[in-house]
Amino acid sequence: MSELIKKLNWRYATKRMNGQAIPQEKLDNILEAIKLAPSSVGLQPYNVVIVEDKALKDKIYQEAATRQAQIPDASHLLIFAAWEKLTSQHVEDYLKLVASTRNVSLESLAGFHSSINGGILSRGEEVNFDWSARQAYIALGHGLVAAAIEEVDATPMEGFDAAKLDEILGLREKGLRSVLILALGYRDAEKDPYVNAKKVRRAHEELFISI
Repeated sequence: MSELIKKLNWRYATKRMNGQAIPQEKLDNILEAIKLAPSSVGLQPYNVVIVEDKALKDKIYQEAATRQAQIPDASHLLIFAAWEKLTSQHVEDYLKLVASTRNVSLESLAGFHSSINGGILSRGEEVNFDWSARQAYIALGHGLVAAAIEEVDATPMEGFDAAKLDEILGLREKGLRSVLILALGYRDAEKDPYVNAKKVRRAHEELFISI
């Protein structure tokens, strides 16, 4: 069994955390993995809000996160927030970044620019928001795997009041809407009833279809 598979077997959706802080180096590695996640046309149409402040975590727990126990005892909360509206300025900024990073001219990216305009910007706002949210899920997956490698517990969460969380964090003013929470920390082995539970997964031959 590879080391990666061992770490993925070690991880689970932790229900209770012990409040212990994550070392900065481990957090940085998880964030870097999220940054390196693929996204459609490379646009990364989301931001990740990092919440460490205890009072703010408690407020989220009380008012937005349906009192899920991981929230106040996590070391950090990562809020994946999709862009509410994809704009031509987003695309222009991205193309400038591509040009400067790869040392090419903006003119050489004209075809790529037209492709984005025709295939993405031409769609409706809600369609693009849903698309942006799906890109955030890909980044979340990278974060989960990176956390497992670092032996940091990580719980992905959708069960929260997104409108209230947006209000608490002032996301709508930034053109963002929350779609996911990733709670990072360390498991409380005494309080979490699932700490020793076996993983329940469908058999290989039931999950995968070879054609």
